[in-house]
Amino acid sequence: MKMLCLIGLTFVMVTAASAQQSTTFRDASGRTTGTVTTDSNGTKTFRDGSGRTTGTATRDSNGTTTFRDAGGRTTGTATAPRR
Repeated sequence: MKMLCLIGLTFVMVTAASAQQSTTFRDASGRTTGTVTTDSNGTKTFRDGSGRTTGTATRDSNGTTTFRDAGGRTTGTATAPRR
């Protein structure tokens, strides 16, 4: 649950998808703690400070985001409110 919340929070902090967009997260000392990249299809890939993939997030046409762990198993979903 804690990891899902962290991934969700990270996802919210990342801006809209575009070609290979990247965000780096750093601790108070400036050390890299993780990154998230967005590919041209909108898939966000989360990596830890060592570069290992920790999970992905994809959004479907209905606005539902599906979070998966490094093994591809679904760990949760989030749906944006309809406008």
